[in-house]
Amino acid sequence: MFRNKGIAFKLTFFIIASCAIIFSLIFSYNYSNSRKIIIRGIEKNAVNLALATANKIESYILPIQEIPETIALILAYPDINQADITNLLEVIVMNNSNIYGSAIAFEPYCFDSNSYYYSPYFYKKNNKIYYSNLDSTNYNYFKWDWYSRPKKLNKPVWSEPYFDEGAGNIEMATYSVPFYSTANGDKTFRGVVTADISLEWMQEFVSKIKTSKSGYAFTISKTGTFITHPILSFIMNSNVFDVSIVQNNKQLIEIAKKMTAGKTGFGQCDKIIDSDQKYWVSYSWIPSCQWSLGIFFPQIELMEVVENLHRTVLIFGGIGIIFISLIIAMIANSITHPLRILSLTTKKISKGNLDVEIPVFKSRDEVGKLARSFSYMKTSLKKYIKDLTETTAVKERMESELSIGHNIQMGMVPKLIPPFTDRKEFDLFATLDPAKEVGGDLYDFFFIDDDNLCFLIGDVSGKGVPAALFMAVTKTLIKGIAMQTNDPAEILRQVNDEAVQNNETCMFVTVFLAILNIKTGEMNFANAGHNPPLIVRKNADASFLEVKSGCAVGVIDSPDFTTESLVLQRDDLILFYTDGVTEAFNNSGEEFSEDRLENALTKLMDLPVEKIVSGILENVLLFSGEAPQSDDITVLALRYKL
Repeated sequence: MFRNKGIAFKLTFFIIASCAIIFSLIFSYNYSNSRKIIIRGIEKNAVNLALATANKIESYILPIQEIPETIALILAYPDINQADITNLLEVIVMNNSNIYGSAIAFEPYCFDSNSYYYSPYFYKKNNKIYYSNLDSTNYNYFKWDWYSRPKKLNKPVWSEPYFDEGAGNIEMATYSVPFYSTANGDKTFRGVVTADISLEWMQEFVSKIKTSKSGYAFTISKTGTFITHPILSFIMNSNVFDVSIVQNNKQLIEIAKKMTAGKTGFGQCDKIIDSDQKYWVSYSWIPSCQWSLGIFFPQIELMEVVENLHRTVLIFGGIGIIFISLIIAMIANSITHPLRILSLTTKKISKGNLDVEIPVFKSRDEVGKLARSFSYMKTSLKKYIKDLTETTAVKERMESELSIGHNIQMGMVPKLIPPFTDRKEFDLFATLDPAKEVGGDLYDFFFIDDDNLCFLIGDVSGKGVPAALFMAVTKTLIKGIAMQTNDPAEILRQVNDEAVQNNETCMFVTVFLAILNIKTGEMNFANAGHNPPLIVRKNADASFLEVKSGCAVGVIDSPDFTTESLVLQRDDLILFYTDGVTEAFNNSGEEFSEDRLENALTKLMDLPVEKIVSGILENVLLFSGEAPQSDDITVLALRYKL
């Protein structure tokens, strides 16, 4: 995109882009933090509003509860008569504006041995006091919740809101207090004292709570029934859970669960019952009557001022960036004009015209220095261009091949050494010390599943980039096939089938592959023409493991690989290596040999695996002295610890 653009364009673009990015970051940070601060403020105020409103409702209800509780204490005395009861109820209803009605309901034949029902009831209607005796079989107050629940629970309770035809056809809630008689220390249930409140005051009180244009408050009972709501048809007829389920509003269902569980808090809804807008919801528990108050706050309306402010800042920021762009473009053009002239001249030089005249600039700045440098370059270029081209081409070709091969080789072996530090079943350590020339040694280890560790070591025939590429392909094939089968012989067989195809260079690789069950210590392995590993059993010296040699991978079609097994015991050690160890030469032409390797491991076997591997390398280097390393050296050690 920018390759063919001028410096003036690039300079202008990147400066403006940088300014735009900085502005965007500042704007985003400011927007995010200011939004968080405002939301925290809204949440705090919303919770406080819900708590304050709930406390007001509580202060309205608590005095009402005290009245029937006091009457229940009075009724514990057996000498109270019918006149006293009716006078007491009438006075209570008359002198307490918050109480809609009050009743004293007795158990069958408890007050009058001739009366199954006896429940005097006073209530208000049209600013007058009315009397009614709830002694009708049509009403049967014994089955109503306001009577049966306190009797069953032996404690005062608020009833669920209900519609009572016997009390003036109104929606109400009743606070019922059981009263008892005491004889010989035994308490006998005699009936309940009630105080009714009309829900009209609740609807009027809650409807006055306004939050922005479309926010509102509502109350629900402990079962989720709407006690108050702006949609009047919901009151006493709808349940918040039923409505939320119909609308598939999972967020509101979770909030309703918290509300009916007696919690106070703050939440968010992508939509509510009567709107698809996003809302915040503040809710508070009213413990006295076990109702819950909720308040919806419309997010869009509350955040409107902030959004407008940020929109204004964004517009002015955009105008500022445009203005800066114009100024920078003018400055960049004045700076790059001489460079454009010089660019046209250098194009002619690039086409082979080394006799073109270089423009002369009197300025002593960077442009003037550049022009003089081009003039010097033109003179020198004729002399050195041919030799420089040939030398550079040869050098780059050699360095590129060695670098690519080395990077491929070292990039394909595991980097995390020691690996699996969280595993207590075994210790493992490996290293690859490449020679100056690119080679093809490889090692790898990985878990096939939770219990089986696959590890391997190999050596590719040949040197250079082809060997490194063959090593990379072999390692990738082994890891992929090992995830499909845990039979070492089958893994090598499938890798061989892939390797022999189109193997025009006749390359091959020796591989020793093992799969260890870290829980049982059982190790299955197969050898494809590689050096046999050394094993150190507990309280024994190092010795070479007797294994079937097998054919190297990539030599022939369908070779016969064999899976063998052994069981590692606690603290058993097994060491894998490539022939770069045993065939390391000293200045006298002697090999390090398998005997020296066996003796070295016997001396080092009680050390940690890291020190064993480094100790083997030190022995090889000490033996080789100043003789150059002729092959890659790879060592892998594993100690079983269960």
